[in-house]
Amino acid sequence: MTACHVDADLLITIDADLQDDPKSIIEMVDKYHAGYDVVYGVRNNRESDTFFKRASANLFYKLMNKLGVNIIPNHADFRLIDRRVLKQLLQFPERNLFLRGMLPLVGFSSTKVFYKRRARQAGKSKYPLHKMLLLAWDGITSFSEVPIRSIIVFGFLLVFLSAFYVLYGLIRWATGHTETGWTSLMVSIWLLGGIQLIVIGIVGEYIGKIFKEVKRRPRFIIQDDLYTKPKPPRIKNSDSSSNV
Repeated sequence: MTACHVDADLLITIDADLQDDPKSIIEMVDKYHAGYDVVYGVRNNRESDTFFKRASANLFYKLMNKLGVNIIPNHADFRLIDRRVLKQLLQFPERNLFLRGMLPLVGFSSTKVFYKRRARQAGKSKYPLHKMLLLAWDGITSFSEVPIRSIIVFGFLLVFLSAFYVLYGLIRWATGHTETGWTSLMVSIWLLGGIQLIVIGIVGEYIGKIFKEVKRRPRFIIQDDLYTKPKPPRIKNSDSSSNV
């Protein structure tokens, strides 16, 4: 990708197992000539997958959507991208790449081409369950700060519940249904546990900001610059005697 963007007008990526339909490339190129900069190859069904893989994939797409990550459902790595999209994509210097989330983030006009994925003819998948889980985790941690912020929410929830537990403990103590030290111990565990989670969450907020800064992603991407006008060429005066 880093080498071909200099000479190529467009780039098409496809998995080596050829389960994705190569004939769809013709339709992708037609979409490109129609004015689209990104064309996603999307599976029209998941009949070739097991029930577990279909269920886990649907759960993953729903979870990413809830976390605010914009990805194309049932799209893997079969896509067409224009040279200027690739040029902008190479401006992302991060090492932990999750291309399925980065391409929609770059923007530009896009569309989809639907195709039927073939069953595997030979060999085994290079993406077993543990690799798919790692890919999902990379996608979540690369684009969302919700897991960090959820710690603060959980901490405040524990502090809120500890207030009710104080009342419950006092009632149990007043009615003589507790052992010595039980009330203070349980209240302290709930209250201090909630406070600790809040503090950890606050630290996590700062880490999340550092996380964004070190990625050094472009703050914005201009698709078409209609404001900046090329400067006219300077005309050099060949008569040096007329210069003052």
